[in-house]
Amino acid sequence: MTGRELVIPPIAAADPRARELIRVWAAEGSQHVSIAADSWEDPAAWGIALVDLARHISRAYEQMGKGEATAMLDRIREGFDAEWSQATDLPKGSIEQ
Repeated sequence: MTGRELVIPPIAAADPRARELIRVWAAEGSQHVSIAADSWEDPAAWGIALVDLARHISRAYEQMGKGEATAMLDRIREGFDAEWSQATDLPKGSIEQ
């Protein structure tokens, strides 16, 4: 651990069946990811996970006093929609096993 990783949630740390799904880093001006792409057979499950993640992020903004969770979620959606319609970056890399 480099000291820059986030804390593993206690429930995940205690569950022997827990699995890390994705790790996202900002480095050298762009995003870098490690993905457990084989986590679900149906890619729609990733859509559910991304929406759940957006809701967690919006609640975190609210808890930090940055605004109401619903407004933060709307703002996240604006960013998602903007990136979806006109990507600022395209994925590169490959699956490593």
